[in-house]
Amino acid sequence: MAHDRDSFLDWLEKQGIAHKTLDHPAVFRVGEGDDFKAALPGAHTKNLFLKDKKDRLWLISARQDTEIDLKRLHKVIGSDRLSFGSAELMVETLGVTPGSVTAFGLINDADKWVTFVVDRRLWEAERVTFHPLTNTATTGVDQAGFRRFLEAIGVEPIVVDFAALEVVA
Repeated sequence: MAHDRDSFLDWLEKQGIAHKTLDHPAVFRVGEGDDFKAALPGAHTKNLFLKDKKDRLWLISARQDTEIDLKRLHKVIGSDRLSFGSAELMVETLGVTPGSVTAFGLINDADKWVTFVVDRRLWEAERVTFHPLTNTATTGVDQAGFRRFLEAIGVEPIVVDFAALEVVA
């Protein structure tokens, strides 16, 4: 059963992961809603759902102001050339639709088809924010909570310094 917003937030509670969720109008692009997201502390994110030429799936999560060079990134993370994944694949693997892509969607990837790549600046941020499987809300967790989330679902991220374009962990 794929999680939706409510079951995901309940799951966080059961895991003992403290979180704060802010409801807001739907946002579809990075930078939209910065005015109301300012009320929620933390590193706000951009998330890219990608597929490579060998049909491997990738989720990139970075601070919203990070520049991501898709033409060079594949060499750093060990993928083939990258392009955006289809909406159908996104729904099938992460349980989200375009505009709602989020690292929290990894909870729905039971078969572990998606490789998670995270920005070093996000990995080191005190707090991080992501959509809780819908783009009509943003949920913030501290770094320890984010790492507990990944550990609980069995995801080991590739940490990339996007400024230096190198893997750091």
